[in-house]
Amino acid sequence: MHSHFYLKTALPLALLFTSFTFAESAPAEPALSETSIEIYQKHATNSAWEEKDIDPAFYDSPYQVSLFDSKNGEDSDRLLSQTYSIFGLGLGVIAVLAVMPEEITNWEKTDLQLGKKWADNVKSGPTWDRDDVVLNYVMHPYFGGVYYQSARKSGYRQWDAFMYSAVMSTFFWEYGVEAFAEVPSLQDLVVTPVLGWAYGEWAYTTERDIWLNGGTVLGSEYLGNTALFFLDPVDSLGRNFNYLLGKDVIKAGTGYFTFNEVPLPYGTETENQIGLKVSYIFGDDDSPALPGISGKKVVLSRYESRTEDPVDTGIIGVSAGGAWVNLDDEWGKKSAFGTQWSLGLYFTRSFSTRLNYTRATVDSKSAGDDMIYENYGIDSQYYFNSDANLRPFITAGLGEMMADEDKTKRRFQINAGLGLHYKITNNWAIQGDWRSYYSTRTKTHENHLSSSIIYRFGKGEWSL
Repeated sequence: MHSHFYLKTALPLALLFTSFTFAESAPAEPALSETSIEIYQKHATNSAWEEKDIDPAFYDSPYQVSLFDSKNGEDSDRLLSQTYSIFGLGLGVIAVLAVMPEEITNWEKTDLQLGKKWADNVKSGPTWDRDDVVLNYVMHPYFGGVYYQSARKSGYRQWDAFMYSAVMSTFFWEYGVEAFAEVPSLQDLVVTPVLGWAYGEWAYTTERDIWLNGGTVLGSEYLGNTALFFLDPVDSLGRNFNYLLGKDVIKAGTGYFTFNEVPLPYGTETENQIGLKVSYIFGDDDSPALPGISGKKVVLSRYESRTEDPVDTGIIGVSAGGAWVNLDDEWGKKSAFGTQWSLGLYFTRSFSTRLNYTRATVDSKSAGDDMIYENYGIDSQYYFNSDANLRPFITAGLGEMMADEDKTKRRFQINAGLGLHYKITNNWAIQGDWRSYYSTRTKTHENHLSSSIIYRFGKGEWSL
């Protein structure tokens, strides 16, 4: 087992331990004044972009980023406070691991030269990692969703929350904290923010529903507390910390009440958006009680809106299928059938970009062992006739090829090709394509003929 396993698991375990320590070690009646509790209760836990008075011109540029210019009333102070919390938790874990015994962390003594190790790892990446499937495709999207919610709950729209998650997962985690333990991972750079977006938006709406159901799940306050913590541990810890101190050291945010006329996406018509605040106070007002794991004494906002964010989880697409791999004679291997999958963003009906991966086991043309062939990289597609269901497209990209999972045998590749995309429904499509790969180092050519089925999250291709 490598040191990065501890790094990837230590933060969630530390968060879990810290949260339940708050709940169990605090006295039944915290030594807080009535005044300080009232001050804290006046704050809402989050705000919603959908509740704000949005300038109609905003819809003219759906991919604009408001993270550094909160022109729609986003709570940038709350997001900055949440960012500090994430930094503190992550760096705290690194500090603890650095002083723990080697037999626990599996970090060699030379690993304590952290600056040099970080620089070496950054220079070596990104690479296709061999981490456990659960770590790569469950834990990374989970924490991508935690980053995402920090921005979403601060009143930012989905696209801004995704961009925040991408920045945090790339520079704070992959090229920051985790680079002290391993080379940055190519698939983590994509999977963490993209699947984190899908999970984060689901967690965001699920948490709001739990609060509006009295903070319970299946009628159980304990299940409600536990669910609220796991849906967003950073926010949960912040609420607990504020409660223990009796003031908002970590900002909880603000709320809104609105009745606005707003434009429909990509049109000239408008419709009404109604925002309605709902307040839930738990415990006896005359005798303040421990708020529990999630900080129960809160005010939340609930809104009803027919207005759609033009950029939502529908642009996220995953595909799976098969590929016929025809290798250059230089490999000395036969052609073979393999598997292929991708994860990407379908920005418009005309353009998408994806992380693409192909794997096949190929036989030798003469006596010898089989070889595992891998091809991975980033590619983009431009679709013609995009208003129709059947869309021819061209594709191009770059990446690497690898033999037998040996990183010393990596070959840089550039590729181009063409194909056909057929939309079945807003959520489902099928696709076939041919691609030619060229290695600039070995001057070799490979060809892939593939077919796949594509799934789009959310409502899929409804807009853009």
